[in-house]
Amino acid sequence: MTTTTSADGTKIAYTRTGSGPALVLVDGAMCYRGSSPNDALAKELAARFTVYTYDRRGRGESTDTGPYTVAREVEDLAAVVKEAGGEAFLFGISSGAALALEAARSLPAPRLALYEPPFVVDNSRPRVPVDYATRLDEALKEGKRGKAVKMFMTEGVGLSGVTVALMRIMPFWAKLKRVAHTLPYDTAVVGEHQSGHPLPAAWPEVKVPALAIDGGRSPEWMRNGVASLAKVLPSAEYRTLPGQTHIVKAPALAPVLTEFFLA
Repeated sequence: MTTTTSADGTKIAYTRTGSGPALVLVDGAMCYRGSSPNDALAKELAARFTVYTYDRRGRGESTDTGPYTVAREVEDLAAVVKEAGGEAFLFGISSGAALALEAARSLPAPRLALYEPPFVVDNSRPRVPVDYATRLDEALKEGKRGKAVKMFMTEGVGLSGVTVALMRIMPFWAKLKRVAHTLPYDTAVVGEHQSGHPLPAAWPEVKVPALAIDGGRSPEWMRNGVASLAKVLPSAEYRTLPGQTHIVKAPALAPVLTEFFLA
């Protein structure tokens, strides 16, 4: 484990593995090194890339500095890219895909790959309530971390109450509660793109080749959002991984990323 320092003084912990062109992997909500699907993905990609995984601020071994802004998270990613030599391919998953997309506005990233950013672009699932972010903040201020995680899972992700009730008795629920304070960060990163409205052409600066990926067994709403994103990005292609879900398997994803980044 190594650390780098973001522009506001936050210490960002990261791991480097493999050899080849630099590739930075960006986690989704509540994930960090040692508790992330990107851990397995990094192992799959290390034969062809120098892979950087890192703990987003407030998680794992990274520190935090308030107040939070999305721009500060972009600066964190910029610090990791600087450690990678000043330029790197970017891959983001879930809300990490939304963060990588935002970062690609300004960071030197020759290619960008995004797996299932949680954009809600139609009525194929209930919209995220307009007061969701406010109530999430209130729950955390009251110290109700479990309540915040439940809100995220049901209202943000769209899981059923029964599914979340079963999750609450599993050992990993305690891990989720430990990083619940970072859920508002992911809410801010995703921004207005869970409103149920079509995506605007909001990323005109992101002209690098991009790959928008979803899983063939993922929910309809999520796949619709990925397809919509591919249409509005200036230079993007859309790819579906048959049989995969939002919890994508590294052996299914790694060959697609390798082909894309090394094209």
